[in-house]
Amino acid sequence: MDDANQCDVLVIGGGPAGCTAAALIADQGRDVVLLEKGSHPRFHIGESLLPRNLPILDRLGMHRQVAAMGIVKPGAEFVSDATGQSVAYDFAASRDRDYTHSYQVRRAEFDHALLDNARRKGARVAEQTAVTAVTLGTNGARTRVTAVDHRGSELLFAPRLLLDASGRDAFLAGKLRLRRTNKRNSTAAVFAHFRNVEPRAGQLSGYISIHLTKDGWCWIIPLPGGAMSVGFVGSPALFKHRGVRLDEFLLERLRASPTVNLRMREAELISEVMTAANYSYCATRASGDGFFIIGDAFAFVDPVFSSGVLLAMTAGELAAEVAARWLQNARAGLALARRAERRLRRSMNRLGWLIYRINHPVFRDLFMAPSDILNMRSGIVALLAGNLQGEWRCAGPLLAFKGIFYAKSLAAWLSRAPTPTDSSAAEERRPRP
Repeated sequence: MDDANQCDVLVIGGGPAGCTAAALIADQGRDVVLLEKGSHPRFHIGESLLPRNLPILDRLGMHRQVAAMGIVKPGAEFVSDATGQSVAYDFAASRDRDYTHSYQVRRAEFDHALLDNARRKGARVAEQTAVTAVTLGTNGARTRVTAVDHRGSELLFAPRLLLDASGRDAFLAGKLRLRRTNKRNSTAAVFAHFRNVEPRAGQLSGYISIHLTKDGWCWIIPLPGGAMSVGFVGSPALFKHRGVRLDEFLLERLRASPTVNLRMREAELISEVMTAANYSYCATRASGDGFFIIGDAFAFVDPVFSSGVLLAMTAGELAAEVAARWLQNARAGLALARRAERRLRRSMNRLGWLIYRINHPVFRDLFMAPSDILNMRSGIVALLAGNLQGEWRCAGPLLAFKGIFYAKSLAAWLSRAPTPTDSSAAEERRPRP
């Protein structure tokens, strides 16, 4: 086949999804090429892992390494600006007690470790190598991938299976016009690293803090070395009409939150201020002739519950299973890829139900005063810990929580709705001609 570099699987992107897939596929004895357009280490947001990341790290052989680089995360704290109230969700109180903690990590170090692990397991890794074109194979033909390395040299690859883990670039979803922005949850974020942010102590030490503000939410994540990751998420309209530079806008939003401002009085900015827009999107499909799209290249949801890395690494594991089947029988592999896509969609939909309601007054009231009637609180903790598959231990409690939310929302709507008596009284008060 001319001068193309043949391989079993080619992975676009060296983030958590691509590195997880490449490491596990290489472990199967397959020839894997991973192309990363940038170079590691690199800054990335999303530093808060979930307990359900841990079994994946175990399977990658990286649990101890990540534990050494991170801060133990026992749970998540939610703080209301409206009331000043704080509620702690301790992972040890979950309905799912298999994994009761996680870690907060610097993503530059974490992602670099994942890439090195894929390389150690046998993947052929090329950094500063950007994929520029893809011609998908049909009728059993190999896909053709064109890339350009840091010297400007053009490289040609011919994999049997292409995994697109290109992150928010969404390479294939863009080329194939599959990407759809989620209009129900169009948000933007601005964030940076600070030092001298007031830490949580005692039982809350290591917790991520989510502050529910008037017009969005803020995160404060403790990192190794005394740094804190701090960011604000709100509607794109807030960003569009901000009227000030991005760094000033971030500081304005942090000062506007009384609960965040309390912790930021001595804070000092120690990184560039960055932004990301149109957080939530999803591809209309994830697979086809010779390809499977995974991680953020497939879909991304608002990060209020820190699910991004878990969803990406879960997709990487599923991609390794798909690859094993695909390389034996392409038709069976495609069928497995479609089942994997449905599983990922179900997980995102379970999270999405909470995410779409994070600014709803009734939801915030329930979330900030969680009852454990019908095990609702422990069911929510299980979801926050990353149990996204709807296992029987968690499905019932979450269904009860949803039922109470809908009942209270209906009651609140009925209490505001005008009654016939109100309408008649208003008519009586109207001036007569």
